[in-house]
Amino acid sequence: MAAIRVGIGGWVFPPWRGTFYPEGLPQARELAYASRQLTSIEINGTFYGAQKPASFQKWYTETPADFVFSLKAPRFATHRRDLSQAAPSVERFLASGILELREKLGPILWQFPATARFDEAGMRAFLQMLPQHIDGRRLRHVVEVRHESFTASGFVELLRQHNVAVGIVDSDGYLPLHDLTADFVYVRLRRSAEHEPTGYSSHALDAWAEYFRACAAFQGGPRDCFAYVISGAKLRAPAAAMALLKRLGDAQGGKRGGT
Repeated sequence: MAAIRVGIGGWVFPPWRGTFYPEGLPQARELAYASRQLTSIEINGTFYGAQKPASFQKWYTETPADFVFSLKAPRFATHRRDLSQAAPSVERFLASGILELREKLGPILWQFPATARFDEAGMRAFLQMLPQHIDGRRLRHVVEVRHESFTASGFVELLRQHNVAVGIVDSDGYLPLHDLTADFVYVRLRRSAEHEPTGYSSHALDAWAEYFRACAAFQGGPRDCFAYVISGAKLRAPAAAMALLKRLGDAQGGKRGGT
């Protein structure tokens, strides 16, 4: 079976102090703590602006050897009318120091705005800008879209041609896209609820655990899985992620090996 990783978006959130983080834990130790309770974290800051290579180096050293980060790519690359002109933004991001994460570099999420419509030529040009390897390091890419025009079969086929995963989002207002378009799966869980101590109900957590097990053992080719509890009742995100890891068990959810 392939690896299944579960985490949250970011690690700095004041309401987690005293709920997820122990009372009195220094803020400087929050990443170290979170990375030992979870198996991955999605970094959001890269969406809004470039991070320094030293920051990636620091995050690398503060986390366990088998931990993995995913990165949200900069909005400057995806929030534009003409995707064929995105190359400079893509190249700047890929050269910004992300390889300092070394083997802890996981998928890169390219998130498109809700208003972006599917343009086959533009999307093809954009996907061709996304390298599969840089300096011997494999890169994995994910595309998240919202506009109904992306239900076109041509979109899914383009992703398959480039081994790019479709971002699966569990939330109202997102497309019901669950196609397996790459050799890994990327899911963002956005339905956590304040009244649920574990964010998601037991039934929902059981269903997602079964889904990830099925993807990891898929007969058409096992797929590594990356799941992040994002938004919703953000206070409950760590609890939901840990509850899902517990269901997956040490054999998969707790396994921290490879990306």
